[in-house]
Amino acid sequence: MNIKEQVLSMDAIVSQGAIVDAVKQFFAENAVTSDYGSTSTNNKSEMVAKMETFAGSIAQVNGITHHHSIVDGDVSASEFTFDFNMKDGSKIYWHEIIRRIWNDEGKVIREEYFNAQ
Repeated sequence: MNIKEQVLSMDAIVSQGAIVDAVKQFFAENAVTSDYGSTSTNNKSEMVAKMETFAGSIAQVNGITHHHSIVDGDVSASEFTFDFNMKDGSKIYWHEIIRRIWNDEGKVIREEYFNAQ
């Protein structure tokens, strides 16, 4: 499996705002996640539920910018900026690095988020 192609495909979907679809398509069933806010998920279904809840709380997407991606073996890092207005009146502006570990089938088995600001 060509991991670089998988990364480019996944990042393109995320860039379009289809974050839930990206998780459904590219995560392995046993994928785990963690972020700099200490939130974690233990499998794909938990991550899908988390992303569905998050996406449902977005009032307006002001911008999603994919800056760069790098791939080294089965590890990738993608830099994004996310700018959202939320339904509760708050604003989210995240500049982050998303580090992924991929399995031999081209599925994400671990995803971690790092604050890049």
